Amino acid sequence: MRFLFLSAILLTLPAGCKEETTEEKTDAVVETSLLPPPPREVAMEVYDSAAAVVSETTETTLQPKIIKTGTLRFESDNLDQSFAAVQQAVMKHKATVQNDESGKNYNHSFRNITVRVPNTSFDAFIADISKGVKHFDRKEISAEDVTEEYVDVEARLKAKRLLEQRYLELLSKAAKVSEMLEIERELSNIREEIEAKEGRLKYLQSQVAMSTVRLEMYTNNASESGATVSYFGKMWNALQEGFNNIATFFIRLLHVWPFILIFVVVIGFIRRRFKKKTT
Repeated sequence: MRFLFLSAILLTLPAGCKEETTEEKTDAVVETSLLPPPPREVAMEVYDSAAAVVSETTETTLQPKIIKTGTLRFESDNLDQSFAAVQQAVMKHKATVQNDESGKNYNHSFRNITVRVPNTSFDAFIADISKGVKHFDRKEISAEDVTEEYVDVEARLKAKRLLEQRYLELLSKAAKVSEMLEIERELSNIREEIEAKEGRLKYLQSQVAMSTVRLEMYTNNASESGATVSYFGKMWNALQEGFNNIATFFIRLLHVWPFILIFVVVIGFIRRRFKKKTT
């Protein structure tokens, strides 16, 4: 009987030890699960989930993103009439004049205009301002496909926002000051990257939504440019231009007179030394 009682006790001891060790292991697992995962693992997890979401949405809904630009240069018989035609086209297609520059040289007048046109009205706007133009000195139309960059920036921005949200959750669970400081440092870097991506995305959206057209108009009409028709008048204008160039040259010399003075002194010193050696 005594032998049977001892054997029963021995059989129950290992079971009790196993239960204690398993309880300790489970407690350790629970404690480690409460700790925030390393930043690199959080970033990889968030980027994978964001990439999957963006790839699903872009395959079904994304339209091609095209940036259109145009540059036109032509001679006009009357700059005022040409500018009036451009203004009519701007009002018709709901465009905006971004820059307007005009001036005169001694033999011609010019007017350079930069217009922002809605992307959908780009071709129609070019057709309207081209009416009545006999010849284009330059006509350049370009279309840049930025769909790949647009998708990439959008995906990275979405991943950064998810990563920011994940770090905010970790910050609320952090118990140590060192963990809080590390998470806040990561949050600061993430927010800077979010602002940069948002700026780039807004720029792409603006360039895609509104196309840019640059117009360079000029005229060789003497009455508009201010030049006289007579041959002697042209000679007088040329003499005036030459006099202005000479005056400009001397004015520029006045800006560098200290260097000229130093040069003259050095040359005089060298000549004196050379004369002494020869004598």
